Amino acid sequence: MSSFLVFVFIFFIGSIFGWILEIFFRRIVHKKWVNPGFLVGPYLPIYGFGLCTLSYCYLIFNKLNFSPIIIILVMGIFMTIIELIGGLFFIKTTGVKLWDYSDQWGNFKGIICPLFSFIWTILGAVYYYFIAPHIIEALIWFSNNLSFSFILGIFFGVIILDFVYSTKLIVKVRNFAKNNDLEVKYEELKMQIKERQSKLKEKYSFIFAFKQTSSLIEHLEKYKEQKGK
Repeated sequence: MSSFLVFVFIFFIGSIFGWILEIFFRRIVHKKWVNPGFLVGPYLPIYGFGLCTLSYCYLIFNKLNFSPIIIILVMGIFMTIIELIGGLFFIKTTGVKLWDYSDQWGNFKGIICPLFSFIWTILGAVYYYFIAPHIIEALIWFSNNLSFSFILGIFFGVIILDFVYSTKLIVKVRNFAKNNDLEVKYEELKMQIKERQSKLKEKYSFIFAFKQTSSLIEHLEKYKEQKGK
């Protein structure tokens, strides 16, 4: 089995379970069910890249006989770097913040902060001691069931379609933000839309957060009003 297929499979696992993790994190922190991320489907590619990185660190540094503490610290550093690159990329290309740590001590541009670097390191430890063996088992299963690669093909096909759809939405958000000299925080916008739908007693679409009874521009106007208060 090629290394490419191995990491495609790991990316698939990380994207799906990362989305589930973020769903419950937002429920606990914000007390709301909010569809996280830039894409509308049940996957978060940044977690896919993250799990690929953790798996690579685990496999390579274990072969080099590095101590678990060093490996876990390296995992935390790499996860922070992925978060930084992802956050800067979206701000640079779209002018939109997918997450915001501006209220956290020691943050850099609201994208990374010591608290979440510590959380990533803890998650690295959890991965090292409890998850990595199951990932290895999953890879063994995958090597014996290569027909599953067909499912992976469908998965990536859906992500590509989702990316095209979501890019059209974020272009509208970016243009509105630019024309109104406004910083738009994606998660904050989603939560505001959900609250507005609830107040109006109108149906809210969890997956298609911006496709409600009101248009996206109307929601952005309300977001602008709220930010101006």
